[in-house]
Amino acid sequence: MAKKTFTLFECQHCGFQSTKWMGKCSNCGAWESLVELSNAQIQSLKETKVLHSSATATPITDVAYEDITKFPSTQAELDIVLGGGIVPGGLYLVGGSPGVGKSTLLLKVAGGLAHTGKKVLYVSGEESAGQIKLRAQRLDCVEENLFLLNEIDLSSIKANLTTKQYAVCIIDSIQTIYSPQIASAPGSISQVREITFELMRLAKEHNIAIFIIGHITKEGSIAGPRVLEHMVDTVLYFEGDPSRELRMLRGFKNRFGNTSEVGIFEMGASGLVSAKNASKMFFSQKRPLPGSAATVILEGSRALVLEIQALVSEMSFGAPKRSATGFDTNRLSMLLALLEKKIEIPLNRYDVFINVTGGIKITETSADLAVIASILSSFRNRPLSNKTAFIGEVSLTGDIREISNIDTRLKELESYGFENAILPKKPSGKTAIKCFEATEVAKILDWM
Repeated sequence: MAKKTFTLFECQHCGFQSTKWMGKCSNCGAWESLVELSNAQIQSLKETKVLHSSATATPITDVAYEDITKFPSTQAELDIVLGGGIVPGGLYLVGGSPGVGKSTLLLKVAGGLAHTGKKVLYVSGEESAGQIKLRAQRLDCVEENLFLLNEIDLSSIKANLTTKQYAVCIIDSIQTIYSPQIASAPGSISQVREITFELMRLAKEHNIAIFIIGHITKEGSIAGPRVLEHMVDTVLYFEGDPSRELRMLRGFKNRFGNTSEVGIFEMGASGLVSAKNASKMFFSQKRPLPGSAATVILEGSRALVLEIQALVSEMSFGAPKRSATGFDTNRLSMLLALLEKKIEIPLNRYDVFINVTGGIKITETSADLAVIASILSSFRNRPLSNKTAFIGEVSLTGDIREISNIDTRLKELESYGFENAILPKKPSGKTAIKCFEATEVAKILDWM
């Protein structure tokens, strides 16, 4: 009698496994994503699940405190996002759209660290060593302690990592590396998962900080199983339009610091560099214009002054258009409905467009008041003072609510030369800016 074989299917989006094929993954909901694994892949999974360990549990009171040491990455903005610097033995995942500057930044970091005396290994599975050398010359980061390895075989990469005492290793990219022990193509779920596990083990055992570059799918997430982001210590995402000079680096996970900070970089002739006076790149003083209002938001511990632009035009036919760049479209629809309800402005007959200058995306609600002020200014064709800022969150009832860290925001406005601020409550501390209270949306009409 023929021996019965065991079949196993794995989702190529989330790594979910099933003994039978399904058209739709029951875990992540992706269609046509389950692929049958070969016998070699199934055997490899069984071997990795068999763990032999003699470790015993220890009371937390008996555990010695481990002091985490960090060293600077030579890029000030990257250090801000990382929480002070690079941790030896840390595993970092860097994602972003093609051309945003992932490889450029990490090669710049590698050259800077090599210049300080640290040995850095740059592994590339996409470019030849000659291509990397050309880019390194352009970035002015050709150093003796920077080693290049053009390899996609994990066993060869492991052998090179253990030959020298490297402080940092950069993998460009994780989707091009493969392990000969797994019978599947590079970039598959099994390959990415097992390679990341091996890199994590190498980082901890040899105290090497490893940076992994990950490709981005069309949905905007890092390609590969979601467990990839759970295995690493830090997940960083690059944001920005490749056609513009400004780039932003956000931390979505960080075991060595907080995730509220953001790094701002500028693409120049010498590659991505930390932006000097980053907050000055989003706002510039100009004459008052209809549809323009200023506000200040917080990105981590950094206050940024932004200009909110609005265009309200009478629609010609069909349903009114609602478009926002850098601002949540759903929240814009809510604010427009609030204006129609509380101030009785017939915006249902007008197209409304919102733009946040500088290419930044607003994630907090402190800019609600500035959005409403810019819409009213454009609707009435009346310019607002360029010395006045609008700060506050607007609720569905029409009330303007307080926001956090108002003193930090006002201090940043003061450095720009602002004279007035419209906010829900005056600050308790002293400030050179005149603060006017506005507790409901209808009060904004007093400044029109």
